[in-house]
Amino acid sequence: MKYYIAILLTAILTENFVLSKFLGICPFLGVSKKLKTAVGMSAAVIFVMAMATAVTYPINKFLLVRNNLEYLQTIVFILVIAALVQLVEIVLKRYIPALYNALGIYLPLITTNCAVLGVVLLNVEKASADAAFGFAASMFNSIGAGLGFMLAMVMFAGVRSKLEHANVPKFMQGLPITLVAASLVSVSFLGFGGVIENIFG
Repeated sequence: MKYYIAILLTAILTENFVLSKFLGICPFLGVSKKLKTAVGMSAAVIFVMAMATAVTYPINKFLLVRNNLEYLQTIVFILVIAALVQLVEIVLKRYIPALYNALGIYLPLITTNCAVLGVVLLNVEKASADAAFGFAASMFNSIGAGLGFMLAMVMFAGVRSKLEHANVPKFMQGLPITLVAASLVSVSFLGFGGVIENIFG
């Protein structure tokens, strides 16, 4: 169990897909203006990441690898992700229309969110490099990546709400101060690397 907890915490903190690997920057900057939309988007991404891993892992292992079709991984994974995003979109539109309207164009953009595709591809890469990294480890890594995405989004939503009331110089207003704030949030995560390494060694 310690192995899986280490994978989960590493994915959330030290290998955060947004703040360490710089994947999924588009929704990170676009949907983090309000806490409610940031949490809603993050929940959708967690669901898509977990389900994409659950579906693509057996497809890759029992279909693509066994038939020497690994070169089709990216295409197959994107199709699976697109289908899952459509499912999320239909559910939100039907049951949570307010959140559906608030997310706007960023919801279908989860299909092209490189963080979702990145976690699936990295799971495959880790599984081929380490025999111990199986289905359970891939699921923990995916959920951790999704929770890390949520943590980054919620933190940055808080930072951006504070920036709205800050006295920012005119030449730094808008995107420049947002990027500076994002880089500072990213730097704050560097300290977790040593902590997790000391705990799980």
